[in-house]
Formats: sequence, C-alpha cells, structure tokens
Amino acid sequence: MNVRRSAAVLAAVTVIGAAMPAAAAPSPSPSQALPSALYGDKDPKFDGVWRQSLALLAQDTVGEKPAAKSVEWLVRQQCEDGGFAAYRPAPTTACDAKTMLDTNATAAAVQALAALGGQDAVAGKAVGWLKSVQNEDGGWGYAPGGASDTNSTSVVIGALTAAGEKPDQVEKGGKSPYDALLKLALPCGGDGDGAFAFQPDKKGELTANADATAAGVLGALGKGMVAKAGKKSGAGCAAPRTPQQAAANGAAYLTQTLAEDDDHLTSALAGSDPQPDHGNTADAVVALAARGDTEQAGKSVRWLEENSATWAEQGGPAAYAQLVFAAHATGTDPRDFGGTDLVKQLNATGPAPQAAGQPEAADKKSASDSDSGFFGVWWYVGVCLVAGIGIGFLFTGRRKRQQS
Repeated sequence: MNVRRSAAVLAAVTVIGAAMPAAAAPSPSPSQALPSALYGDKDPKFDGVWRQSLALLAQDTVGEKPAAKSVEWLVRQQCEDGGFAAYRPAPTTACDAKTMLDTNATAAAVQALAALGGQDAVAGKAVGWLKSVQNEDGGWGYAPGGASDTNSTSVVIGALTAAGEKPDQVEKGGKSPYDALLKLALPCGGDGDGAFAFQPDKKGELTANADATAAGVLGALGKGMVAKAGKKSGAGCAAPRTPQQAAANGAAYLTQTLAEDDDHLTSALAGSDPQPDHGNTADAVVALAARGDTEQAGKSVRWLEENSATWAEQGGPAAYAQLVFAAHATGTDPRDFGGTDLVKQLNATGPAPQAAGQPEAADKKSASDSDSGFFGVWWYVGVCLVAGIGIGFLFTGRRKRQQS
C-alpha cells in the first residue's frame, strides 16, 4: 500500500480522477531531520499519514502496543475540520484552504485510531469530515470534489465500518458507497469479466484493474484493511446488482488473474517488462481471504513468503504492514513469514512499541522531534513520473488487458 498510496497521491496531483509501484521516495538529506515519532526513513510528503496509520494498525493486529508518541504524532496531523492531509510538516500551524486534504489518509487514520482505541473524538471528527465530502453518487475520490474511484470509496467504507458506522446508511443524494461501487463493477462476459475499474475513462468506459478489484472486493464486503477469513458464498459471475455479488465477481476475477500469473499480480511501466507486484498481490490475498476464497489466497500468500523480502525492505513500514495484513487474513505467522519476522522488521522502522508493564522504550531514531518539511523538486518529480507511467495497489493492471 505504500506503493499504492504514492501512486494515488501522484494521480490526484495530475487530476487523473487510486501502494503502487511508484518510484521510491527519496531519503532525506542529513540536514532534513524526520520526526522521531514517524515510521520510515523516506520523504513523508506524499504518504506520511498513510504509512504511519498502516504501521500502527499492523502493530495492533499482531498484539503490539505502539509507542505513545507515534500515536500522538498521527493525532496531531489532523486538521481542525477533521480531515487529514498526506503529511503536514508543521502540525502546530492551522490548516487553511491550501492544505490538500486526503480521503485516503483520513480513512487510513480512522482505521488505525479506531483499532487502537482511546481516540474516539479524533476518529469521530474524521468520519464527520469524510461524510461532508461524500460525492452525490455515494462514493469518494482521492481529494474532496474529485470523481469517485473504487480504491478511495473502499478505504472509506473500511473507515466507516471501523468507526461503528453502517456504510449502507451513509448516503449523499440518496446514494450510498455501495451504489458508487456497483457503478464501477464490470459486467460478466468479455475482457475484465467481473472486475472493478478504478474509474471510468474519458469516454465513460470501464477497464478492469486488478488493484481496484482487490480494493473493491473488500469495500463491497464492508471490510477494512484488517480482515479475517470469511465464508464463501456464491460462485461464478452474475450481474453485479448487489455488493455481495460484485464482491463474488471481483474475487473470481482475482483468482483467475493470480492463477494465470503464477499466484501473483504483475505491473509494467511504459517501455519495460512486467514485474511482480508484491503490494497488489498482498491486497488481493486479503480480499480473497475476506471473501472466503482461501485456496487461492493461501497459494498467493505462500508466493509472498518466498518472494517479498527484498520488496518489503525497500518499501518500508507500509510494505511490512501489507504483508502483516495478508498473513493475518490467511492465518499465517507474521513472525515467521518465509523465514522473516515481519513484526520485528516493522518495529525497526520507527520507535519501539511499548513493552508490557514497562515504560516506553527509547527512540530508535536519533532525529529531533521537530517536524521538518520536505518541499521542493520531489513534488515536481512525482508529477512528471505519474505523467510518464499513467495509471498504475492503485493503477496496475494486467499487461494483456491493457494491450487488448
């Protein structure tokens, strides 16, 4: 999701109107101190709140108690109206009209804070903001006012569920988030049989997108990023008239796609050969497990166990979190994931979690607690990158479908 998250941010910047893979964010120079409470050591400008939320949510999922200051850092990122931006380098400065609020970051923060507990007021205010920017079709875009997309709508559904809301009752113009998802579900028959699209293209047509499908399955099931294996119901592809049927159709598409690609998803940048997409594969594992399609989920999580170590090390906290979610959904031990202790690796990317009965451990980072900005050329680099790679956990699809 870190890769997915970066792609989503860059897509919003270029109004494509969503871890990914986008190019890795640059490491800060020695003179640019990261907040010591933040997980990860790369520029947080595009994904600070997202990766922090995933890291804390993953720690909670495996029974770890995150460092208090890391939770507080996330809380302080919230704007007065309840929304979150991707990253605010100076949280003591009030948000204004220039602050680019982000439905994905806000929804991820809600899921993390709701799981951790003790932050009902913060999560409630965030949910209120999400409701205030709901589109007339019932869905959400990456940024307020942007066209609804499957990924953003689905991550918000997960936040609503985590906060105790009933997504089908959260309506705008008489439409719920499920209405928005059903409009983004491809019909049965033809290319992209039963998949979800990210968004309609300029002609209003839908194109199958594996990452959007993984998100759409979870959203249609009313699930968040942390999900346990569900009970499978229904088979085959039928008209997606209900969220449950749309989820079944999407799961069938993912199962077929994964099986055709040796149990993993692939992505390709323009002019390059297809590459394994570890992040989207992890998302697909969670979606399939939540829908009860445990056989393919098990095959794909085993592929991740054998092939994801280098990717996770490069991706950082959000990547480790994605693997933790995939392990959790399939009943796989995250502390022995293909020989890797995902929990240990995740914890090493930021402040140590609190030990039971012990005072909070010393910081693992030596940087000061002051928040430093990361503005400059990387914003423009990101814009150029997305212009070159096009829609790519958010926009990656199978090469043969793109070429059809």
